[in-house]
Amino acid sequence: MDKVILGKRIREQRELKKLKQEKFAEMVGISNIHLSEIERGKKTPSMEAFIRIVNALDVPADVFLRYEVKGAKAYLLNDITEKMQDLTPAQLKMIVELFNVAIDNFANLEKTAEEI
Repeated sequence: MDKVILGKRIREQRELKKLKQEKFAEMVGISNIHLSEIERGKKTPSMEAFIRIVNALDVPADVFLRYEVKGAKAYLLNDITEKMQDLTPAQLKMIVELFNVAIDNFANLEKTAEEI
């Protein structure tokens, strides 16, 4: 897993919980400097620290690993469904059409993403 992406997800979840970095580092049992390095993608947390982070944020580990773990597919599908909950039928139709285009062109999209 890319440590920059992991750090960004940790920071996003911490901020959603309205936790200051210093307070959260204390909750997790690591220094504020170490947490800052994790959130900026400079360091990867140990497995023990990662588990403490997940528990302190009270979120499933899938939140952080959803694109890396095959078993997280259900979480991703739920996340997509949740985001589409309040859309109008016309908006949902557009989303379905976008998905169809993306899926039909998936090989080209992956190639383009690798080039970026």
